[in-house]
Amino acid sequence: MSPSGHFVVTASQLALSALVLCAIAILPGCGKKGTELGGGSSEVTGSAGPAGAQGENKSLVKCAAPVATLALVENPNGYMMGSYGLPSSPVPLVRLLAQQSGCFRVVDRAAGLKATIQEQELKESGILRKQGNTVAKGKGYEAQYTLTPSLSFSEQNAGRTLGGIIGMIPVLRDIAGLVGLVEQVKFKEAQVALLLTDNETTEQMAAATGAARTTDLGLGGLAIGGGGAAGGMGWSNTNEGKVIAAAFLDAHNKLVVQVRELQAKDLPPPGAARKQPSQ
Repeated sequence: MSPSGHFVVTASQLALSALVLCAIAILPGCGKKGTELGGGSSEVTGSAGPAGAQGENKSLVKCAAPVATLALVENPNGYMMGSYGLPSSPVPLVRLLAQQSGCFRVVDRAAGLKATIQEQELKESGILRKQGNTVAKGKGYEAQYTLTPSLSFSEQNAGRTLGGIIGMIPVLRDIAGLVGLVEQVKFKEAQVALLLTDNETTEQMAAATGAARTTDLGLGGLAIGGGGAAGGMGWSNTNEGKVIAAAFLDAHNKLVVQVRELQAKDLPPPGAARKQPSQ
């Protein structure tokens, strides 16, 4: 408020308002919407397996060789993700990161383990074939380390603040419906942590946090540049899922820096893979 009683709009407020107007109008040359990890947008994508990491995020930090076998477990305190139509657990997402990085040999302690136990029970009950059956006890690999993810997801609605600023600017407040559109702007932020425990000693060997932020510019419930929760479910097609995935990528990259300093444990033989033809 100026001494004369008139409201004074700062340069930063004008710049923020201009950015919102630019995004709403979808004008060429405006800043594009994206999930931020450090200085740019990122997502967890691709695959991992005998062929190595494929299609992984270019910012993924890796190890030259695995240091141990690793199991991922659910956080006993659960996850705070809200009702965004997201998967109930981020563990599969982190398992992909762990395998793509090459820092660990990942063992399954979830659905895959249950399926293995079921196959052994079927064999013992006489349902499965006896000759040539490869399901046998005592062949499972132990998990030398355990990785536990933690997630706290929060959303802040900055729309009303921006709408109030625009409402005080005569040139902008006269544009019909503009303030209402701006009030749909939301900033989404995810904060996560990864905790690495040595299963032999129970010592916590490493810990890392990660964070990411994205801006959701909505128009009548339709997000510009991406689908909302009603448009699809999962980590790849919701703004909430993308920002959580980016935060775990951020945390995993920081964890790898610590893992590289660990002394490698004695690893079991590698799993069978198709032999490559000789050159």
